[in-house]
Amino acid sequence: MEKNISEENVRKAMAQIKHPAIDRTLIDLGMVKDITIEGNKVTVTLAVPFPGIPIKDLLVNSVREPIEKLGAKVEVKLAVMNQQELQAFLTMENESWKG
Repeated sequence: MEKNISEENVRKAMAQIKHPAIDRTLIDLGMVKDITIEGNKVTVTLAVPFPGIPIKDLLVNSVREPIEKLGAKVEVKLAVMNQQELQAFLTMENESWKG
C-alpha cells in the first residue's frame, strides 16, 4: 500500500540532517530550496555554496536516505546559492563551524 507523502512529512524527515562540518541543519543553512511531490516521487532542490563542492555526494545521500525511508522515490537537484543566500550561509558557517 502506498503511503501519502506530504511536504510536511518530507520536511520532518529532513529536519535532523546536519551539515557534516557545520553544527546546523541543512534546512537552517538555507540549503533546502524546494520540495516537489508527485505521487510517491519527491524532488528536492539542494542549494550548495559553490559549484563542484567536494562533499556534494555526501550531502545528496544525506537528503535522499531519510526521504526514501518514507517510501518515496527521491531525486535531488543541485543549485548554486545566490549572493544573498551565500552570505547567510557563510555567516552561519562562521558561527557554527565544527571542522
